[in-house]
Amino acid sequence: MDKQTTGTVIAATKQWWMKVNKKPVRMHTLDGADFPYIIKIEYTVDGKVYTKRKWINAGDAVPNVGSNLQVMYNSDKPSKAKIL
Repeated sequence: MDKQTTGTVIAATKQWWMKVNKKPVRMHTLDGADFPYIIKIEYTVDGKVYTKRKWINAGDAVPNVGSNLQVMYNSDKPSKAKIL
């Protein structure tokens, strides 16, 4: 990864199938439950649009749709990228 650009969050999807319990005693099924997310980022390199997904752990801050994040990408193959 040798170049950097700005990407835009275009989706943030809650992973309902993977519940993480945060409380030792629960009053109902979702009491104390938290869920991980998968965000989807869109970024442009040399006029071509690419998308990349990133897993966000349960309890970690989830960026809002429309917000910007930094993306590191390989100049030889821009589809190879890492969301910072």
